[in-house]
Amino acid sequence: MTDRLQDELLALALEAARRAGALLRDNRPADLGVAATKTSAIDVVTEMDLASEKLITGFLAEERPDDGFLGEEGASSEGSSGVRWVIDPIDGTVNYLYGLPAWAVSIAAEVDGEAVVGVVEVPSRGETFRAVRGGGAYLGDRRLAVRPAPPLEQALIGTGFGYLTERRAAQAEVLRTLLPRVRDIRRGGSAAIDLCDVACGRLDGYYERGLNPWDYAAGALIAREAGAQTGGRPGAPLSPDLAVAAGPPLFEPLQELLETLGAWHD
Repeated sequence: MTDRLQDELLALALEAARRAGALLRDNRPADLGVAATKTSAIDVVTEMDLASEKLITGFLAEERPDDGFLGEEGASSEGSSGVRWVIDPIDGTVNYLYGLPAWAVSIAAEVDGEAVVGVVEVPSRGETFRAVRGGGAYLGDRRLAVRPAPPLEQALIGTGFGYLTERRAAQAEVLRTLLPRVRDIRRGGSAAIDLCDVACGRLDGYYERGLNPWDYAAGALIAREAGAQTGGRPGAPLSPDLAVAAGPPLFEPLQELLETLGAWHD
């Protein structure tokens, strides 16, 4: 990837995320309701998810018509340029629906299947996280670095839960055993924000089962560029089966414990 292409993709991702974030922040209907459901009755889509994805894909397609798309709310096309945009128009939809602040716009650009640019816009915090592969991670103009990793028993760990009943039951069992073995657990409701919070030192680590590529594509790149390790089961990359992120000394014991607890299956 050339520096020129890298700079172009980052600039477009930043602008698309800024526009979508402003739309979502300034135009949220007072009577916002559920427009559709996905995997279960509590896995919701709002009209603003759809409007945000339409804004993002429309803007990017106008600027780069040959690129592909993978979006949570249905945007899917192969493209012919080798670039694919991976988009979560609202990561943390339930938070957004209820008026809670932990939601974000997540946009990653992949070149030949590898994430090279990631942007996570968090309008409620007034924060924009960004990263370019090999170029570090930033919050605004501040370069990010993960918190020095504590022992597992002193670690603050973020996680999330799925929307299927069987998966939630299994995740509760994992949590029951994990909680006494760490400092505490946080459940924010947005995987993209959780990964950025690892990057900027607000969490020591994070794990979750059942994520999709649009949930973690941008946030995982930001976490890695801030010095975190990311992966799935031992020896496997981060995937929908399991996503784990933490500073290097903490990553392996957290990953091994999650493997022992069966956090990768329902």
